[in-house]
Amino acid sequence: MAEARIDKWMWATRIFKTRTIACEACKKGRIAINGAQVKPSRMVKPGDIVEVRKPPITYSFKVLQAIEKRVGAKLVPEMMENVTPKEQYELLEMSRISGFVDRARGTGRPTKKDRRSMDEFMAPEYFPEDDFDFDFDFEEEE
Repeated sequence: MAEARIDKWMWATRIFKTRTIACEACKKGRIAINGAQVKPSRMVKPGDIVEVRKPPITYSFKVLQAIEKRVGAKLVPEMMENVTPKEQYELLEMSRISGFVDRARGTGRPTKKDRRSMDEFMAPEYFPEDDFDFDFDFEEEE
């Protein structure tokens, strides 16, 4: 087989877990062949460079064989060659180190860690009544 559909090829070479996810990636504009964004029905042939954008990095694969039937993980190197530049992997490592979270601080629901720290802060043991050196005088002075 000289050509294969891009969505089937990405599923067959285990870039995506399901063909549906591969189709969605194409429709969202995350897949490019030789620099041009493609639809799921676009055909790939040996020698094409497929770019897959999975934020935060863009992977690049060279098509060695155009297949449409899924192969075992051990056979994947015969079907494609990973030609992703080293800078992309450095970018991935930097994002791991920075501990970037998709949610901006203070927006959305608190995470479990946030909630625990709030509960810890609000716990009564932080405000023992006999620990103050002075008395509160709440009566108004005239």
